[in-house]
Amino acid sequence: MKPTRVRPVLALALLVSGGTMLAAKERIFVDQWSPTRSELFIADADGSNAKKLVAGLAIEYNASFSHDGQWVVFTSERHGSADIFRISVNGMQLERLTDDPAFDDQAALSPDGTSLAFVSTRGSGTTDIYILDLKSRRVRNLTNAPGGDFRPSWSPDGKRLAFSSDRGTPLQRSAGTWEHVHAASVYVVDADGRGLRKISSDGQLAGSPKWSPDGTRVVFYELAVADTFTARGLPAQSSVQSRIVSIDLSTGARVEHAAGPGLKLSPQFLTATRVAYLAKSGPSAALTFSSGEAGTSGDIGNPAWSDDGKRVVYQSGPIATIPESRPPGGVLSGRDSRYELLYASGFPAVSPDGRQIVLSERTRRGSADDRTALAIWNTDGTNPRRIFQADGSAMSPQWSRDGRWIVFGAGNYFLARVRPAEIMIVKSDGSGARALTTGPGNAGFPSWSPDGKQVVYRFWTDNAAGLRIVSVADGAVRTLTTGYDNFPGWSPKGDRIVFSRLANGEFHIYSVAPDGTGLTQLTKVPGDDSHPAWSADGASILFSSSRFGFKDEAPLADIPQPYGELFVMRADGSEQQPLTDNPWEEGTPAWQPAGTKDRP
Repeated sequence: MKPTRVRPVLALALLVSGGTMLAAKERIFVDQWSPTRSELFIADADGSNAKKLVAGLAIEYNASFSHDGQWVVFTSERHGSADIFRISVNGMQLERLTDDPAFDDQAALSPDGTSLAFVSTRGSGTTDIYILDLKSRRVRNLTNAPGGDFRPSWSPDGKRLAFSSDRGTPLQRSAGTWEHVHAASVYVVDADGRGLRKISSDGQLAGSPKWSPDGTRVVFYELAVADTFTARGLPAQSSVQSRIVSIDLSTGARVEHAAGPGLKLSPQFLTATRVAYLAKSGPSAALTFSSGEAGTSGDIGNPAWSDDGKRVVYQSGPIATIPESRPPGGVLSGRDSRYELLYASGFPAVSPDGRQIVLSERTRRGSADDRTALAIWNTDGTNPRRIFQADGSAMSPQWSRDGRWIVFGAGNYFLARVRPAEIMIVKSDGSGARALTTGPGNAGFPSWSPDGKQVVYRFWTDNAAGLRIVSVADGAVRTLTTGYDNFPGWSPKGDRIVFSRLANGEFHIYSVAPDGTGLTQLTKVPGDDSHPAWSADGASILFSSSRFGFKDEAPLADIPQPYGELFVMRADGSEQQPLTDNPWEEGTPAWQPAGTKDRP
């Protein structure tokens, strides 16, 4: 069994000041799984008569009502990082309540309106529940424990809070994959941090607790831990077995309000016996009630009802827009002003002159032609053109140092890697395509040597794995490593190859000399580290990491790995620093060469 997750030893203060890694602002392209639209709507309790609540087009989510029903608190990314705002129910008097470079989310106002409970990564990188005094603006950490705490909810008398937490649980993988499942339980704690106790059963993910009107019961949803990865995939959500249950806090008596196939989320008591929740099965979700009636369906997420049960507020847009294809070049929020983060999906790679970007073309999640072609764009997101169409996936392209050639993998990858795949090269104008590797096995995720004479790549069969190096001139192949290794990247200096290795149940970043000597483990913090990418000068390495864990309950995300954050470190593994802090997924980053930032 893996060890219980602990807080990473990481000085987050370096994010804002005192950093010495790079003096000039750097531009990085990164594949981020996030919505392009997330708007808040307020409606009657069944979803009828819906009206947009907040002006503008910022990404906004996770709203809830004040006890008197006159205010809504919510999370907004309108200023970059996620912060908490409130607004009157008529869409006026917008006020910012938190202003911190950390991730602030999942807010709930106390019944008397004087305090705000919310989730934040400030101070540690993992999520704790904080309490903000709205008059003094003082903030205190209520939970302050290793692991993630989520979804605080005040008791009607304001003396206790219920919340969900994955504290004390190991990171676990979904069967047959590398993504994580999520074990979490529901807890109750006094508002001063005392009296913590767990009220839900083991072996489940239990989440999004809310109190009954009289404060005697807590309602939440639950599903098997093993299903929490399936729940994040739209096509499979209808097959998940989930339940809406409530617990009597005095007796422990359990009541099941809804059960069966399909994902059931965000439950809330409207009366002592009537519970509302969200029924989600793929590309649509419906407001649903334990009394039998159904409400509005559509692109609905994280609904919250007013205490009198007459109105509902929810977010709309993420179900449709998270998987949408979009051009590269959109600005993303980061935590370090020395780096400019730009969007680019599909294993992007920037040309040596910095003017073009090649990627594995995304056409929409689930489309038959998704990732089957290589496309080149200008780095400002204009002039897209396909240069190669594969039979299967065209994956992980990389430019040669002279900008004339692109190397890539063609075939079947990820869970389909039991089928063949080969390393190919093609000229940047689409001509001269040919295979560098032949024969059985799955070859992919290549990287050029600086002189263009060799390519390192990942090789996999049922009986062999590791990194291989192929000669471009004659196709001769030699073995570099024999571990469970992936995503190799040849240093611009030519002296090291960086890669991700699965060892002792976790992926970490390693480097090795091209002759196979000097193997060095660069990352050691608990969690998975992958997708390493060199800076153009070979001094630094980007990578993705799950070390901060989940920032919310896993079934609430339509993203395979919502715990993936972008990090940077020195080539020797020192000065590891996070560059993002959000509920989305960042991966496969690409550095734009220094001095080439002017777009065409």
